[in-house]
Amino acid sequence: MGAANTSISGSEYETQVILNVYDLTPLNNYIYWVGCGIFHSGIEVHDKEYGFGAHDFPASGVFEVEPRSCPGFIYRNSIILGRIKMPPSEFRSFIENVAAEYHGDTYHLISKNCNHFTDDICWRLTGKRIPGWVNRLARLGALCSCLLPESLQVTTVKQLPEYHNYSEEEGSESVSTATPHDPTESDDADQDKLHLISQSGGSEELSFVKEAQR
Repeated sequence: MGAANTSISGSEYETQVILNVYDLTPLNNYIYWVGCGIFHSGIEVHDKEYGFGAHDFPASGVFEVEPRSCPGFIYRNSIILGRIKMPPSEFRSFIENVAAEYHGDTYHLISKNCNHFTDDICWRLTGKRIPGWVNRLARLGALCSCLLPESLQVTTVKQLPEYHNYSEEEGSESVSTATPHDPTESDDADQDKLHLISQSGGSEELSFVKEAQR
């Protein structure tokens, strides 16, 4: 996979910047063709995909997964946004700095969602924007929030595990499901909303990017 998306020329690394788009609802199969839909997106660089999701902590909500394997969503397609020359180590520093601007507790479906994140990353790396249809629902919602169901007008993409577990050895934050608690009525309501992070393993594992200290 790496040979296809990344090439080495001297000390410079050239890699594609790819937008991976996912469906949040089967309804997209019907409304996608008229330029609408509810989508999640991630940015793939150096054979890793980066996204932004919600949790209840004032810490990085930026995570990495294997490309086209974000848990809880249905992969739709990939869009090549451009190419950059940036070594993996330099890109890692870049994404850690960006992670400091995208805390999980600041996620908002209308004003600061996963597609705002990928649009921002794309703009910083290539000077281009992601296709407008990917985040059209948020723009419509900003104009008229009544267009959205009440359950989607808040931070809907919730993290199932309850706590961040910081791993200095790995250099990134990981998710821990320790310290379980008894389910409450609020938890039941959250289960009915769209979820970003499932508790399944295998190829769907993800880890949070540890933000750069400022």
